[in-house]
Amino acid sequence: MIAHSRRCPLLAAASAAVILGALASGRSAAADPAPPFTELLAQARDRAPRLAEAESSVRQAEGLARQAGARPNPEASVEVENFDPRGRGADQIQTTLSLGQPIELGGKRPARIAAGRAAVDAAQAKLTQSRADYAYDLAGAYAEAEVADRRVKLAMDALGLAQEDLRAARALVEAGKEAELRSLQGQATVTQAKAELSSAEADRAGAFARLSALAGSSAPFTSLSESLLSRPSRQRLQTNIDPLSVPSVVAAQAEREAVARRVRVEKTKAIPDVTASLGVRRFNGDGSTALVAGVSVPIPIFDQNRGNISAAQAELAGAEARLASARLDAEADLRTALFNVDAARTREAAAAEGEQTASEAYRLTRIAYESGKSSLIELNTARRALADARTQTLEAQLARVRAEAALARLQGRAPFGAAP
Repeated sequence: MIAHSRRCPLLAAASAAVILGALASGRSAAADPAPPFTELLAQARDRAPRLAEAESSVRQAEGLARQAGARPNPEASVEVENFDPRGRGADQIQTTLSLGQPIELGGKRPARIAAGRAAVDAAQAKLTQSRADYAYDLAGAYAEAEVADRRVKLAMDALGLAQEDLRAARALVEAGKEAELRSLQGQATVTQAKAELSSAEADRAGAFARLSALAGSSAPFTSLSESLLSRPSRQRLQTNIDPLSVPSVVAAQAEREAVARRVRVEKTKAIPDVTASLGVRRFNGDGSTALVAGVSVPIPIFDQNRGNISAAQAELAGAEARLASARLDAEADLRTALFNVDAARTREAAAAEGEQTASEAYRLTRIAYESGKSSLIELNTARRALADARTQTLEAQLARVRAEAALARLQGRAPFGAAP
């Protein structure tokens, strides 16, 4: 009675979780399934917040580049001389109307234009890197949702097998070939299988929620239209990949060039500009006019922009360090990715073979148990081995998908044939 009272809460909790999961699945059954990965990636590029942020950075850089080519605005001024506030001596007043045009010296405008173009190139390189990273993350989320969905099915299969084993154990108990303990052990196995099914359903809901959020979908996905795990690996490994073509290295190189252009801009700011003015002066006494011309030049005594130049040079040193680090990381990541793809494909093939062996072993053990030639412990062991083999197959398939997606990210392309 004590053991029975302890099992009842577990049974009630597991049953309630299964019922709630079924109700939740029924409420969300109307949601559209996730389209095939290539279509989902194409749709997500128009609505994913991560990519929208990167694209806005490109538009910002383009706007700043257009502004960099703008010339200084002219200045208009009016001066009144010999002006008496008491209103006397109006014939002595001289009024001057002049226009002044700042003239940039030292190549300031070309330097700004070059820096603006370099900033646009850097933003576009970062956008390419962001797209590659996003495609990798979306492929991983897609595969994880499929794994979670398959684990639910495996848990349901495991529950069915446990229930069949329980029926067989009860039949043997009723026939007097097994003790009552075997029936209780089988019931405990069924209870555990129900709890594992409830946990798998919760994991599936979370995986599909993450996929929906990453894809920027307003309606949550509850199923998939394509299997990435079952897709055969036909792609041949390309071993001669240039590390300098890796998107992270390209982005770091573009950022380094943009910073170098900014250093040039700061150096040109130390050169003073000239303001040339031309105007007309009118004498109230006789109504005559005269042309007035002038040139003004600031004297760079106190401010020579040395602080900004030093800051830009330090920023350039940091950009060069990041570029060197990106190159080293790219070389290591490429070697690791190629090894991981090859190892993942080998592991997947071995896991599939192991699953077939475990399935056949369970079938033979069950036949032996029903005929009284094997014990319930051996049957439970064979069933757990089959569940473990199926789980290892899923993990191997997920590792292969992730490895291929990681290699595609380093190559700057979308995985699984999707458009870049």
